Amino acid sequence: MKNILVVDDEQGIRQLLTLVFGREGYNVRAAENGVRAMEMLRAEPAHLIISDIRMPDMNGIELLTAARELLPDVRVVMMTAFASLERAREAFKLGAEDFVQKPFDVEELKEIVRRAFERSQLVEDNRQLHDENERLKPFDEPLTHLDNLRGSSVKMQTVYQMIKTVAAVPSTVLVTGESGTGKELVARAIHNLSARRDKPFISINCGAFTETLLESELFGFVRGSFTGATSDRKGLFEAAHKGTIFLDEIGEMSPTMQVKLLRVLQERKIRPVGAHDERTIDARVVAATNRNLQQMVKENSFREDLYYRISVIPMELPPLRERNGDVHLLIDYFVNKFCELNGRHLTVSPRVMEMLEGYAWYGNVRELEHTIERLVALEPTDTIQPERLPESITNYNPGRTTDDDELPEEGLNLFAHIDHIERKYVLAALTRTDGNQSRAAELLHLPVRSLRHLLDKHNIRGLTAQLRDERRQSDAAPRRRATDPYPRRRAHDLADANGDNNEPEQLASRGKSVT
Repeated sequence: MKNILVVDDEQGIRQLLTLVFGREGYNVRAAENGVRAMEMLRAEPAHLIISDIRMPDMNGIELLTAARELLPDVRVVMMTAFASLERAREAFKLGAEDFVQKPFDVEELKEIVRRAFERSQLVEDNRQLHDENERLKPFDEPLTHLDNLRGSSVKMQTVYQMIKTVAAVPSTVLVTGESGTGKELVARAIHNLSARRDKPFISINCGAFTETLLESELFGFVRGSFTGATSDRKGLFEAAHKGTIFLDEIGEMSPTMQVKLLRVLQERKIRPVGAHDERTIDARVVAATNRNLQQMVKENSFREDLYYRISVIPMELPPLRERNGDVHLLIDYFVNKFCELNGRHLTVSPRVMEMLEGYAWYGNVRELEHTIERLVALEPTDTIQPERLPESITNYNPGRTTDDDELPEEGLNLFAHIDHIERKYVLAALTRTDGNQSRAAELLHLPVRSLRHLLDKHNIRGLTAQLRDERRQSDAAPRRRATDPYPRRRAHDLADANGDNNEPEQLASRGKSVT
């Protein structure tokens, strides 16, 4: 219900307006002067004020100023028996909604109040729409980073949206992906965007402890429970109370610990080592592994019931080789990061950037980060040169195989090799057809739609327009049109006509053999 405050030193006016607007369904209060009106506004805000201008102690203009300072969105309608253009102009400058002269028409005043509330509702609707747009904007616009994660590829946009979605719910999350893809960063982002952000984030690598040590780390222990336990100690589940606990490499957990963890996730209670009583815990669980837990379940090396308990919301992180365009962004980020730490300013040479972007990054983002840290530390000049790259990158050749297509002795990254071949032939087809997608698709025996999917996958769709522009700007003679009466004559044809026949050299320059 809308609240109206009537302010007038005449009791009759106060009683009349209280009766009129009360019948209209409004909650109406009345004050005899501006000072009393401000007291009532501080106690309970009003949506609209109907105020006389001439009043003792505090006049209507002063009340208008004070009320708008206290309630910036309040609507104010001014009344006076001594109307003047200057008074009206002053009131409107200070934010008055309207101005009526006594004696007033009750129906006219009711219409003024109705329009004032309509405008107020319109402003409120626009504000809510703006807030909603701002809230949804991160989902609509491509992001280059979220929390400490970096990347603008399509696959990373999917990861960002998933993080924002799961951060709003308390469900257990299982993050999977190759080593070095940033599983802990994802867990931290989920925590930092959740309602638990102000509580602890506790991380533990389950593969770094023996079974007995892991139990005491997770659940704690009491004094005297084992040799060296001289006092009680809280476990990490208790330390993460109201926060998040990150169980990294959960696939390395022993069968016995799997049973104990399953009970904790089911009951939300722990029993410290050596204790008799259970303790209730409230910690969100995010688990991670680079192993195939589904396969481990089939092999009976991981409990099926625990798998379903921790994978309420599964998230799979893409390897760096599948994040087209992200390597360049990550290189810039890590170079700036380590230059700042070392007090330096370095740039990356085009050749180094090309070699880094062409590498498969078997260790994903972690390997890239360590490589950039090494380059920044070892580069003596202001530009990172290829000589500083490790041999694993300088000698890398994704297309290298033996002549008889056998697997190389040193092995190869199959996914990176396939991606390289795919990109190579798509580029070759586009180059041969001057960027014509339909003709390139014919060369590759693909539907045009499939070719466009590959262009997006390898982030080279813009190359087609570039190749077409280069064709238009080239000095090559134009092709003959069907409407031309005679074939257009090329430069070497004109030379032949003038007796200057250098056909062997011209053929050789175009890559044709001369016999």
